[in-house]
Formats: sequence, structure tokens, C-alpha cells
Amino acid sequence: MRRKSPKNKPALTHIGSRGEARMVDVSAKPATERTAVAEGRVVMSKATLELIVSSDAKKGDVLGTARVAGIMAAKRTPDLIPLCHPLALSKVTLDITPDKKLPGCIVRATVKITGPTGVEMEALTAVSIACLVIYDMVKAVERGVRIEGIHLVEKKGGKSGHYRA
Repeated sequence: MRRKSPKNKPALTHIGSRGEARMVDVSAKPATERTAVAEGRVVMSKATLELIVSSDAKKGDVLGTARVAGIMAAKRTPDLIPLCHPLALSKVTLDITPDKKLPGCIVRATVKITGPTGVEMEALTAVSIACLVIYDMVKAVERGVRIEGIHLVEKKGGKSGHYRA
């Protein structure tokens, strides 16, 4: 399935032989259980974190809203990321942990499917949107909030096997 570039180097799978963007054909791949975990951080002042933890944010329940938005985003990934396959996700969890040492929030998404392609993009999208929602809900009190370190933590299943950062 992976096209080789000159000199036997791996090629980008979403680029056709003439350099055109394309959706990868996964029709011949077996449906296997696949899981992806992604994580990111929202860094802020201790005072802003205290507003979130005490549920005193002007716009309401920051963590609950971000959690729902992240889950919704995972389900809408093919609408947001060109060339992603529409997938029937079997599980999406989004955990947001306030961290006083950061200070800020650790956002972690786990996405699961039994299908012919992985769910890394869905996990990364869930984390990205949840982080953006946290920013949106607290920006009135702190404009300097930073979103950092969004990355794939772990991937299981499929031909390429197990990956852990």
C-alpha cells in the first residue's frame, strides 16, 4: 500500500504517483482493533486554573464543555482534516486533569475502533479542540494561555503494530 519514493525511501501515503493529493485505499485491509491516545497541555496562571477548578468561569463548566467538544470533534475529524476516512468510532474518552504544578490542564484522548484504518487523527483532533475550548472559555480573564505539546502518545493495532512515544 505504501508507495516507495526514489532510493527506497518511504513515501507519503496521501500523495499519488503524479504528486496529487489522494485518499488512501483501505478496502483490502482487514478490520482489526485499533486504539490511539493523544495528549496536550493548556498552560495558564494559577488564578485562571483556580477559576476552572472552582467552576467560577464566566462561561460555565470549562472542563465539561471541553470534554464534550473533544468527543464531538473526534467524530467529525473527516469534516475537518482533508483525506481522512469517515469512521464508525466505537469509543472516545477525553480526560482533562487540572495540574497545579503546570499550572494548567492535561488533556488526554483515547479513541478506539475495529476497522481497516487507524484513529490517530481522531485522537489528535479531540485533544486539539478540547484545548481550544478551554482557551476560548478562559480568554476573557487571561489572554496569555498557551496550548502546548499536542502529540500522539500511543497507537495500537494495524499492520504497523504498537507505537509508544
